[in-house]
Amino acid sequence: MQALDNVTVLDLTHHIAGPYATRLMADFGANVVKVERPGGDIARGLGPFRGDPHPERSGLFFYLNCNKRSVVLDLKRPEGREALGALARQADIVVESFAPGTLDTLGVGYDFFRRIKPGLPLVSVSNFGRTGPYRDYRLTDLVLYGFAGEMYSMGLPDREPVKMAGTAALFESGAAVSVALMGALFASKRHGIGQHVDVSLAETHAGGVDRRHATAIAYQFSGRKTLRAASAGGGMPQGIYPVADGYVDFTNAGLRPDRVADMLNHAQWLDDPRFNDPVQRLDPYVIEEWNAHFLGWCLERTKREVWAEARRAKILCGPLFTMEDLFTDSHFRDRGFWTKTHHANLGEVELPGRPIIMGKGGWALRRPAPRLGEHTVEVLREAGLSATAIAGLATAAEVTR
Repeated sequence: MQALDNVTVLDLTHHIAGPYATRLMADFGANVVKVERPGGDIARGLGPFRGDPHPERSGLFFYLNCNKRSVVLDLKRPEGREALGALARQADIVVESFAPGTLDTLGVGYDFFRRIKPGLPLVSVSNFGRTGPYRDYRLTDLVLYGFAGEMYSMGLPDREPVKMAGTAALFESGAAVSVALMGALFASKRHGIGQHVDVSLAETHAGGVDRRHATAIAYQFSGRKTLRAASAGGGMPQGIYPVADGYVDFTNAGLRPDRVADMLNHAQWLDDPRFNDPVQRLDPYVIEEWNAHFLGWCLERTKREVWAEARRAKILCGPLFTMEDLFTDSHFRDRGFWTKTHHANLGEVELPGRPIIMGKGGWALRRPAPRLGEHTVEVLREAGLSATAIAGLATAAEVTR
């Protein structure tokens, strides 16, 4: 038994944020039925790919859609909308990520689902929300983090601001969407409340955990802005430093110069006021002398060796791992974080596993990501459609099984 065993999610989302939210629910037992348009989720066309680019070899799509079943429906056709209604009757919650107003234009908006099942919640995920002056604006990961995130405080002081790597912002938004899904689900299950929940990806960052809400409040009440700080130059370990095989990140080590001296096995520094006095440590000549010694110490050691010395001296420090470092790290291996599955087009795949360990009802990888329309017949049969109707839908959507 898993925590969400008795929950069916009708998933009309695509790309990253919505599918990641429903993947989190699927991992804990929810029956997630992924409704794809003819041609499939746009994430099927995004890399990285195993081998040549192909809709069934996208690593991004694979990760976002494990534990789901794929149904292809053409919602522009009346039979596609009828099939969607049949699936909605069996669902506990519906989630979609089309542009605002798209479902209403197709005739399958919130009123459509409410007529079918009054207590059925619909969660709509969009760039800037369903209403307001920005509702029709486009959004990329860069725009998302720049508009509503903490990008202005990231990067070197004399260079342009930078964003988090890859599509991290959209994954973070997906985690917030999953909270909205669970809230709507609880309201429906416990109180019979069916509601239309409006989730703005921009708002998930404007009030998110990545420092944004704290700095926004600070600016609102005091006018203080968080500025980009110089890295590796404060006269004590603070920021990112190069080492023999990569980089490490130190945080506020200067608050305890005795521990820094212990880490470097250089106790005599404690008798030198230039390094022991926080004001004198800011002298440019002192910083230059410090960096010359400290950078030399770092470059003679690997990130794991620096990390070990920092832990011994009780200094907050962490290595900046590459993907290969994470994949081979003994801690993650010993904790059983990685898991394996097999896919018809990708072969054996090893991927990140459980995010948390629960006493019961926890995470499980039950099936790999579906091929396009792989479960159309199976799921529509469960919904009570006739063989003739299913065959017609499959032909109309050009599903290849």
